[in-house]
Amino acid sequence: MRSIWNGAISFGLVSIPIKLVNATESHSISFRQIHVSDGGRVRYRKVCELDGEEVPSAEIGKGYEEADGSIVPITDEDLAQLPLATAKTIEIMSFVPAEEIDPLQMDAAYYLAANGATAAKPYTLLREALKRSRKVAIAKYALRGRERLGMLRVVDDVIAMHGLLWPDEIRAPEGVAPEVTVSVRDAELDLADALMATLGEVEMASLHDDYREAVEAMIVAKSGGAFEPTEAVVEPAGGQVIDLMAALEKSVRAAKASRGEGGGGAEASGGAEGGAAAEVTPIQRKAGARAGSGAGRSAAAPKAVGGKKSTAASAKKTAAAATKKKATGAATGAGTGTGKSTAAKSTSGASKSTGRAAATKSTAKTAAAAKKTGGAAAKKAATPRKRTSA
Repeated sequence: MRSIWNGAISFGLVSIPIKLVNATESHSISFRQIHVSDGGRVRYRKVCELDGEEVPSAEIGKGYEEADGSIVPITDEDLAQLPLATAKTIEIMSFVPAEEIDPLQMDAAYYLAANGATAAKPYTLLREALKRSRKVAIAKYALRGRERLGMLRVVDDVIAMHGLLWPDEIRAPEGVAPEVTVSVRDAELDLADALMATLGEVEMASLHDDYREAVEAMIVAKSGGAFEPTEAVVEPAGGQVIDLMAALEKSVRAAKASRGEGGGGAEASGGAEGGAAAEVTPIQRKAGARAGSGAGRSAAAPKAVGGKKSTAASAKKTAAAATKKKATGAATGAGTGTGKSTAAKSTSGASKSTGRAAATKSTAKTAAAAKKTGGAAAKKAATPRKRTSA
């Protein structure tokens, strides 16, 4: 690869001769401007305003335009003599964690190649130091007539440098965020997480430019005279999202289907192989939302209250038994007061009971007490009194 800049890395008192090589390239297709009526090429010609003649690139230099329109010529020698340490040096200023660099600042990327055998040792030292520290180097350098900010990091076994924008070149995102207050529910976040897990990861090397491939195929077809334009199938754009939950659930099902996975509910498994499964709790819908569905009928069914019903029946049965024993006590005469008191206590205890077993036990005690009291009274009434002679 051809170098675009030669200089050195200044690492404290260590100087590392390097060559700067472009790390990226553009594969976009370039078009020429033509005259539509006859297809002739339209060219931009650089013409001198003073003599009206076209000027070749070799005779074109730099100049700064003053406020009054006059031009101050600036040569490459003038720029090279500027008292800047970064004119031919990438000067490392500090080392910071990579996460402290805002991706918005990143610009062009370059590879730094060791320039000569003597540069191999210090180059390797800096590379291994960056690896072990897990940090990146912040540096200044001058390129194409201006001083720039750079970040040095390790890529495989090479030191790469990313050009960085100066902090004051990053615009503040004023008026970009939504102006209305929006609340997001946990259920919506769960479905969003499920969609992210279903889409999974992607091999960056497998991504390619579909638009460029389509343009290249169209150019080949037109050059052969067999091009027949076809109308692209464009899916209708979605309108306003009314039910976000339904849209998320549908997206999860579509993502799973596109990956050849079974199922299509609100649960989604991880898209990447070996990834953890992502589970989403299905949203409980109201009974009226799905008329006639089993889920709706199940949700609308009343809960069983067997416990309360059993307690009430036991209390009612105990009260009836107590009333019956009260009548028996009244018939026996002397045992009436005892039977009445016992029946009242039994009725009160049965009303407060909350279980079938307690009510049954209370009823048994009441019956035994009433029977004992009534029997004693009857026996006393039947026994004749002895008369004492004067």
